[in-house]
Amino acid sequence: MPVVLPCRLILASGSRDRRKLLHQAGYSFEVMPANIDEPAQASFGDCRQYVQEVAWLKAAAVARQIDEGLILAADTVGWFQGKVIGKPDDEAHARQILRTLGGKVHELWTGVILWKRPEDWQLAWQEMSECQVTTFSDAELDAYIASNRWVGCSGAYAIEGPNDPYVRVLRGSVTNVIGLPMESLEKMLSAVATICRSC
Repeated sequence: MPVVLPCRLILASGSRDRRKLLHQAGYSFEVMPANIDEPAQASFGDCRQYVQEVAWLKAAAVARQIDEGLILAADTVGWFQGKVIGKPDDEAHARQILRTLGGKVHELWTGVILWKRPEDWQLAWQEMSECQVTTFSDAELDAYIASNRWVGCSGAYAIEGPNDPYVRVLRGSVTNVIGLPMESLEKMLSAVATICRSC
């Protein structure tokens, strides 16, 4: 059962996967994509700080547009050898990313912000999963690129669940890799409901 919230929930993202996760969990919500320019690399070589900052920027962009509600913003990126692995620019870039990650373990980070309007208090956290993308043969890579599963996805892949044939989650939450760590989100939404009842 979803957490019963005392206010409307607003997803500051156009991500189809985040919408799907929230729908599957039973939440009603509005969608207001933040449409911000995201930095290409992490300041000070820190991916945790990177996803926290970008998630906050998304929430802040939407907070300026509404008077009341609970904004949910998130940012998910891959992290490999000290560099952010974001969304590919095109097919060639997606191929390059998947060849680089193939067979190796990398981190997948998500930063999440819950921002309550009009009070403007916020809850923020970050979550990391360790993942391994398969080593694609040429034919497998051609088929994967043709499927468009990489479009708009950090790391140039979209995991379909715990039994995905191309991506394994070695440690951490599968929903985090999809784009929204639902296990920790449920706990934070429960905290929000408790705080609001006590106000």
